[in-house]
Amino acid sequence: MYQSAKILHEQGVHLISCDEKTGIQAIERMRTGMRPGRVERHETNYIRHGTQCLIANFEVATGKIVSPSIGDTRKEDDFVAHIKNTVSTDRDGQWIFIVDQLNTHKSSGLVDFVAEACGIEHDLGEKGKSGIQKDMESRTLFLSDKSHRIRFVYTPKHASWLNQIEVWFSILSRKLLKRLSVCSKDELKDKVTHFIEYFNLTAAKAFKWTYKGRPLVN
Repeated sequence: MYQSAKILHEQGVHLISCDEKTGIQAIERMRTGMRPGRVERHETNYIRHGTQCLIANFEVATGKIVSPSIGDTRKEDDFVAHIKNTVSTDRDGQWIFIVDQLNTHKSSGLVDFVAEACGIEHDLGEKGKSGIQKDMESRTLFLSDKSHRIRFVYTPKHASWLNQIEVWFSILSRKLLKRLSVCSKDELKDKVTHFIEYFNLTAAKAFKWTYKGRPLVN
């Protein structure tokens, strides 16, 4: 799948690696110290101002982060709203989202959205009882259907590290979050947003994917 990213991009297909980074702490560090030639030091004491969840899209072909969402929670409605917002940037385009096996990535709300956006009018059934909406397995089959304009590719269980967005999350942690000090959740959100904008302008590029083991099912 990753090897086809450039060709898909040229064809107008959006190949997106997507996941949530939860529990990003809005920490206000009490005191910092800097000396020439030394790494900045922080006291162990700090004030907590809550946490935020980042839902991010890594565009595999370009390496850019597109249509990120930052909020208090990562519930089913949050993920569906994120996918809706992402797809709204190209309503008629073809979208492939690479995600892990989290239950919110296989929700009934996501099925409803994909069916509506793709013009699928047949009965979806009822959650827990019948049809496509019956259970996680039936919803997964529907959401990963290759005939749909919007579909999801799921990484194998216990292998979410195969999702390239995890590599970008490590960049975010090293470059920004590790030494960040903020006074509120709003300031944290602004810092993350500005970092993404800066990253897209100065450092975004497709990852050179060297893993040669079990491929993603596409």
